Amino acid sequence: MALTARTPLLALAGALVVALLTPTLAGVLVVCAVVLAGVVVDLAVAGSVRALTLSRDGATSVRLGERAEVRLRVANPGRRTVRGVLRDAWQPSAGAEADRHRIAVPPGQARTVTTVLRPVRRGDRLAHRVTVRAVGPLGLAARQGSHEVPWSVRALPPFHSRRHLPGRLDRLRRLDGRSAAHVRGQGTEFDSLREYVLGDDVRSIDWRATARAADVMVRTWRPERDRHVLLVLDTGRTAAGRIGDGTRLDAAMDAALLLAALASRAGDHVDLLAYDRRVRASVQGVAPAQLLPSLVTAMAPLEPELVESDARGLVGEVLRRTRRRSLVVLLTGLDPAPLEEGLLPVLPSLTARHRLLVAAVADPAVAELARGRGDADAVYGAAAAERTLAERAHVTALLTRHGAEVVDAVPERLPPALADRYLDLKAAGRL
Repeated sequence: MALTARTPLLALAGALVVALLTPTLAGVLVVCAVVLAGVVVDLAVAGSVRALTLSRDGATSVRLGERAEVRLRVANPGRRTVRGVLRDAWQPSAGAEADRHRIAVPPGQARTVTTVLRPVRRGDRLAHRVTVRAVGPLGLAARQGSHEVPWSVRALPPFHSRRHLPGRLDRLRRLDGRSAAHVRGQGTEFDSLREYVLGDDVRSIDWRATARAADVMVRTWRPERDRHVLLVLDTGRTAAGRIGDGTRLDAAMDAALLLAALASRAGDHVDLLAYDRRVRASVQGVAPAQLLPSLVTAMAPLEPELVESDARGLVGEVLRRTRRRSLVVLLTGLDPAPLEEGLLPVLPSLTARHRLLVAAVADPAVAELARGRGDADAVYGAAAAERTLAERAHVTALLTRHGAEVVDAVPERLPPALADRYLDLKAAGRL
């Protein structure tokens, strides 16, 4: 049961009448009886909210920040019209634009209300409960009840870096020798023979084929195909660092999605592993057409764990999953302590069997701080920032010395920089 705003207004009006006309106990009792009778009539005549049957349909997933609609069907099997307000409650991070709806459901009929969501966080956004308040004909009181109507909408990573994909695909086509520029394809896999033209590399001349033909013949090559790329997301405590509006993990996901889209178009097989002290997410053996949907679905519920990542366990998991030589892309931080104490001791066992590419998210605020010279505080801040940059450079040198390659860039630049490094490796036949 719930009282509406009309009830106290009616009581106030009655109190004024009693005070001005009949300031007696009998007058007070009469006013109270009138108000109480109105409330009882409304509760008796209002439609039943417990008898309602509710069901949902609509969106089950949406990219972070985009719009999704979830429909709620309200059926009234009772004998009275249910007229009032319905509240469709969701988690605050689901971003419901309006969760209250006015409804009027006649007996034996159904109505549909739509809740528009615009999630502000990744992961599964859950519906809480549906509360219906059916008001009586006098508008003094209402029947109220709640229903559990479970539903969830998965907020997927936004994939902002997809704007860089057309340019990298164009470079891939030029690399493969299939663009309109007629540039000879580079790579290490033999493609075909053709006649020599001015400007060809003389090292590509096939002398045996030339001896059999009337003209000088050259070999053409194409980039390596059918290689294996394993994307490894470090979800430990370093991934929880805030950079701008998101975390390091958010920026790493964006870079991983761009690289996965590019590698799958290049004919390579892409898998995903998210790890800190145990496997948090895994995608293996997915067809190219389903790769990106599988990746964003697996990444959506991931959150950084405030624990130190187990580098030995991570390397062991990578070696267990990848028997043939692969490109392992480790998206992690360049913090000196966890890398020097955790990853570096076990790095040789990984680089001996696979090519390792480490991608790290740099904080643009550090570079901005390093340029400060205005006052003493700015100078001290600049000194601290320079020390941080020197430590990152030292860690980068250590990783390079152990056979790894490093891409270190700010969140906006990391996805294209990582994609470019992948294309460089493919062109050089080093995958």
